Amino acid sequence: MRPKQVWVSVAFEGEWNEKKPYVTESIEAGVDVIVCLPEDVERVKELGNVKVAVPLMPESPGSPDLALEELDAIDADVVIVGKGGEGDGSIDLPDDISESIDAALIEKARDRGFEVAEYVEILDKPYERFAAEIAKNVGPDYVIAIGRDWKIIPLENLIAELQGEKTQLIAGARDAEEARIAFETLEVGSDGVLLDAERIDPSEIKKTAEIAERAAAERFELVAVEVKEVKPIGKGDRVCVDTCSLMSEGEGMLVGSTSRGMFLIHSESLENPYVEPRPFRVNAGPVHAYIRVPGGKTKYLAELRPGDEVLIVDTEGRTRAAVVGRLKIERRPLMLIRAEYEGVEIQTIVQNAETIHLVREDGEPVSVVDLKPGDKVLAYVETEEGKGRHFGMEVEETIVEK
Repeated sequence: MRPKQVWVSVAFEGEWNEKKPYVTESIEAGVDVIVCLPEDVERVKELGNVKVAVPLMPESPGSPDLALEELDAIDADVVIVGKGGEGDGSIDLPDDISESIDAALIEKARDRGFEVAEYVEILDKPYERFAAEIAKNVGPDYVIAIGRDWKIIPLENLIAELQGEKTQLIAGARDAEEARIAFETLEVGSDGVLLDAERIDPSEIKKTAEIAERAAAERFELVAVEVKEVKPIGKGDRVCVDTCSLMSEGEGMLVGSTSRGMFLIHSESLENPYVEPRPFRVNAGPVHAYIRVPGGKTKYLAELRPGDEVLIVDTEGRTRAAVVGRLKIERRPLMLIRAEYEGVEIQTIVQNAETIHLVREDGEPVSVVDLKPGDKVLAYVETEEGKGRHFGMEVEETIVEK
């Protein structure tokens, strides 16, 4: 599942000091796009590195070139078409999408190198059809769907219509709770939401960003695998993954010698008599091992670099993304752990040390030096045959890894 986006609009008439708190809150919350008036673009970008969208407001219907030329001089990333056009009802909807003024504007803005969003107020069924048709036939990067009455927004219809289209659906939301509903509709949800700063409390921005992160989080079905073998195997180069996030007891990362089976390696968040806890770290294993990263992908531990994202996973299989801050690669004594689940054999290699923990089926951490055959620990196992990985992406092919 691709990340859910949060857009915040400060594109209203008013003093900059009225808008600035919303922009600051948005940047601190990590929103994806801030919508502002052209005269505020530079001010927004001075506050942080964030994508900025501006509405294209043609001075007269059907003659947008002047407005486009003005936008060329502005450091905007996204142009929003539809305000003052067909999207908000200022111009009548076309009989055919090939005659659409908004569609022509989208093409012109795209030719100038902008990402483009079509803004549509869902006033009635024809506007719903217009939003779907412009996405399918013109292909803007985004369609922003705004309902004047949230209760009757045909969000389900648009989500279903745009399945498989490259255009991303951004739904208008009045607060964090409406954002949650948008993200969960038809299980798939909208690709993002747009909050109007003129109508919300700034605290709704952070709440919405947190909801978006949870909505996009992957979840793994962890199972109890039976340990079959535990043995020392000599020395090798192992990797500690130091993240920019703190982990709690019960959290770690999925690591394994094959992508089909990955053990939950516990974080160094536990108290122990040997070293101080380092809750930002997972002593993950040797350089050859796979680790789960966002987007349904894996990477070799040796491939990770500072700034990459990895998945933190808890005992329930819930995930959150964390940024890698540092990798510590050192030569250490190693231990092979081999386990089995429903006839599928999986294995991993870890450092042979008391401070390295897996997780028992009851959620309790267990040091690898205390593991023995017959113990059951948590892991993620792909039991479906015929799937392999090509550059970390799941593909239909036969691969045998031992």
